Amino acid sequence: MSGAEAVVPENLTEEQARAELERLAKEISRHDALYYRQDQPEISDADYDELRLRNEAIETLFPALIRSDSPSGRVGAAPDATFDKVTHGVAMLSLGNAFKEDDVSDFVERVRRFFKRGEADGAAFTAEPKIDGLSISLRYKKGALVLGATRGDGTTGENVTANVRTIADIPKQVRAADFPDLFEVRGEIYMTHADFAALNQRQERDGLQTYVNPRNTAAGSLRQLNPDITASRPLHFFAYAWGDASALPADTQSGMVEALARWGFPVNPLMRACASVQEMLAVHSDIEVRRAALGYDIDGVVYKVDRLDLQDRLGFVSRAPRWAIAYKFPAEQATTILKDIEIQVGRTGALTPVAKLEPVTVGGVVVRNASLHNEDEIARKDVRIGDMVTIQRAGDVIPQVLGVIEGKRDKSLKPFEFPKICPACGSHAVREVNPKTGKEDVVRRCTGGLICPAQAVERLKHFVARNAFDIEGLGTKQIEAFYEEGRVMTPADIFTLEARNARTDKPLQEKEGWGEQSVANLFNAINERRSISLDRFIYALGIRHIGATTARLLARSYDGIGSLRAAMIAAGDPEASEYEELNNIDGIGEAVAVAIVEFFAEGHNAQVLDALLEQVTPEPFEVEETASSVTGKTVVFTGTMERLSRSEAKVMAERLGAKVAGSVSSKTDYVVAGEAAGSKLKKAEALGVTVLSEDEWFALVGEG
Repeated sequence: MSGAEAVVPENLTEEQARAELERLAKEISRHDALYYRQDQPEISDADYDELRLRNEAIETLFPALIRSDSPSGRVGAAPDATFDKVTHGVAMLSLGNAFKEDDVSDFVERVRRFFKRGEADGAAFTAEPKIDGLSISLRYKKGALVLGATRGDGTTGENVTANVRTIADIPKQVRAADFPDLFEVRGEIYMTHADFAALNQRQERDGLQTYVNPRNTAAGSLRQLNPDITASRPLHFFAYAWGDASALPADTQSGMVEALARWGFPVNPLMRACASVQEMLAVHSDIEVRRAALGYDIDGVVYKVDRLDLQDRLGFVSRAPRWAIAYKFPAEQATTILKDIEIQVGRTGALTPVAKLEPVTVGGVVVRNASLHNEDEIARKDVRIGDMVTIQRAGDVIPQVLGVIEGKRDKSLKPFEFPKICPACGSHAVREVNPKTGKEDVVRRCTGGLICPAQAVERLKHFVARNAFDIEGLGTKQIEAFYEEGRVMTPADIFTLEARNARTDKPLQEKEGWGEQSVANLFNAINERRSISLDRFIYALGIRHIGATTARLLARSYDGIGSLRAAMIAAGDPEASEYEELNNIDGIGEAVAVAIVEFFAEGHNAQVLDALLEQVTPEPFEVEETASSVTGKTVVFTGTMERLSRSEAKVMAERLGAKVAGSVSSKTDYVVAGEAAGSKLKKAEALGVTVLSEDEWFALVGEG
């Protein structure tokens, strides 16, 4: 974690909360795509749940900051473009989670409180295993299966009809007399442990790559473009819910599941009706005991209000129904030997330690690697190469090292030294300091953003993004392909591509999907971006914490890339006036200041920047502003304004051509002081800076 990530939600400032919600939205969206669309999760279910719980906690504390792309209002991930899209008539939502018995009691109490006193006191609940597979919706008309669709993002899924038709458990025609004319059966597609093991044996026999776990294998099998591949995989199905329906055969959840079984759909035999919290928890304990012998993966128990009329009245909150909850199982554990610690560099430059283990089976899966989180965790647990360690598969997906087995350590083992140099590129790897707490971030990051091969592709994608160079015809897929082929390895390579293409024996024109005209169009688009505004150029560099807004602030404050670069190099001395001036820019906090100074101080970045500046020319930032008596002046607003807010005052000053600073220095021209102006007013008086009242400010700019 870093910055606001290390702060508990209750202690976040509004600025930190806004930044943290932005980070969480991006991070959760990325993990949703990995899990739901690519079937390749990077983190455990438990770690994913923690991200969502943190997001929800911050949104509760700061409701005005809830984003339009908030994860709390989103389910799953957008469907893959390779499949036809299907819009669900009834949304396929997710479930809220319970992690301890008190959470289940609270859920029941919330349901009871929702209704008039005593109205739902006798309401029953159903309890059933939570299958760890892929959610599917099966649409039937006149008893015939006409559509199979994945959940996707909850609203829009992928059309996998041809694939579900190959699964023996799924009826292709329902002939029951009471089956509605239109009915959507919903459930989970999964793979048994025995079938998964047999599949991996065949893969090994044929010299092919083996699979990691049954859930991802089942999901990947269903989402094949070739139905013959799906047909060759041993997939199964459990039905437990419904979507669109022209009629319902029952008025309870349990009655509906009984009807599904009567119509020929497989339903889970462990489903039970419960009249109390005690019975609900007893079912959870019973299923947990049976778990290892079930022959398929489950990760908890789902509880639902039994009466459908009460479900309808309870309705939904955000991405989940109020009438259901999933009580997750604790993680499974095992012990093994830690053979090595490998440092991996992520796309943001984060150095992440990965434990390389003596293979061990946990929950039916062979585990060879596990997460060690960060260097502080390694130090806290005192994990050393050669130790006997305890690992667990939290959420039955990504293993993690819990700790060392006491008394099993060889005395010759030495403490692990976390590298301070990036193993991928040799640049310095640093831990930022939170300016508010003075504490170091737990994540160490590579500072060689423009040169580091571990970050290169993502950095290049950012470089050509819409708010950066925005080169038409050079998007994500082209960048990935060009990097893989060695055509574009650094930003400067984009602008030398045309010249190198003329000299190579493998010109781009001969590459599949390209021709003379498309190549000419690309080179024209690249050449059109050889001149670019300074703010876009700064943003394109991908400096940590520097978004489009901050890039504009920097571009407004410095005359050009030369003056910015010189100032940042000088600001490497925290006592230098350049460092103070950087921090004085309104909207530039200490974390941003440190990040940009470190970027320009890294020698590898300087080399890449020099090469880039030989190809492109950043133009001074131009804004539409009204020439006025304060154009070019530096203004600080302090205290409480009566006629407008400080935010409005800032916008007004910038529109008039002034630069707004966050603190007073010798270079400040005016301090506009409202009521209860404090230390900034005193500093202005001490420095001899002109101090204006609010009325005097309006008179000065001619808007009095």
